[in-house]
Amino acid sequence: MLIESHFHAPWWVRNPHLQTILPKWLRKKSAKVVSERFELPDGDFVDLAWSGQVMADSRPLVVVFHGLEGSVDSHYATGLFAHLQQTGREAVLMHFRGCSGEPNRHLRAYHSGAIEDAQAVISALNQRFPSKPLLAIGYSLGGNMLVNLLAGDQEVALQGAMVISAPLQLASSAKRVNQGWSKVYQRYLLHSMRRNLLRKMARQPEALAHWQPEQIHHITTLRDFDEQVTAPLHGFTSADHYYQTCSGLPMLSQITIPTLILHAADDPFMSHDAIPRADQLSPMVRYELSQHGGHVGFLYGTPWRPRFWLDERISRWIDEQLN
Repeated sequence: MLIESHFHAPWWVRNPHLQTILPKWLRKKSAKVVSERFELPDGDFVDLAWSGQVMADSRPLVVVFHGLEGSVDSHYATGLFAHLQQTGREAVLMHFRGCSGEPNRHLRAYHSGAIEDAQAVISALNQRFPSKPLLAIGYSLGGNMLVNLLAGDQEVALQGAMVISAPLQLASSAKRVNQGWSKVYQRYLLHSMRRNLLRKMARQPEALAHWQPEQIHHITTLRDFDEQVTAPLHGFTSADHYYQTCSGLPMLSQITIPTLILHAADDPFMSHDAIPRADQLSPMVRYELSQHGGHVGFLYGTPWRPRFWLDERISRWIDEQLN
């Protein structure tokens, strides 16, 4: 089902870049989290961030997946955790490999279609809390990964899922962020990606068999990074092969659990190629499209009293799943 979103941006924040950037600076709440190191079957680890002590009851547990180079400190994650804590809800965020402030043990990192770590974490949570419904939320890259997970062959112990501002067409997204003002986001992300890779290379000399520091310093686009790093590191023959294999758009028809997808048509990380047709959606998918909202923005209210629509929509969605 593809429907128009109830979100409407006010006059002062209809620019997609304001929608994308302002929430980072306007959120004033912080959330306390409890960290846990989760050991993976291949000998690596991911770090989990809990919203607090989780009780073994029947309240739902929200499992969160962040975006590219994100973490629990990303504005949308911190804001969501604070909001859920205020409303008595429980959540846990899975950091992708190397995103929690410490390089992971293996050379392998993470990407838009890497679902194995999420599968392991969700399976473990289901075993720990058998009475709790598990609900998953994926932001941006984490949203595209979540679509891959939901459309996979292996059954996943989730009752519902929400996908927010996901680059469901990876090739067009890589092209979009290399155009106009969106290059600002590309430079910001690449700075973090290059820094983290160079830090890992310093600790893992075997990386020098794949890249030299000078090569990494000269990568200037996300597509080049995917061509030279993401693809060969994770078994893809090229960036195009990676994009074709892991883009979530063709997988939306295969989703079998209730899934809500939120997207803004003016998202500066994507072109309209990322918007599906109604006949591309599974009957279990509800796709809400707004004209404005930017990338993980959806800011409204007034300049002196801004409100964060995503948090409110997530609360309603949780209630909808329980009913």
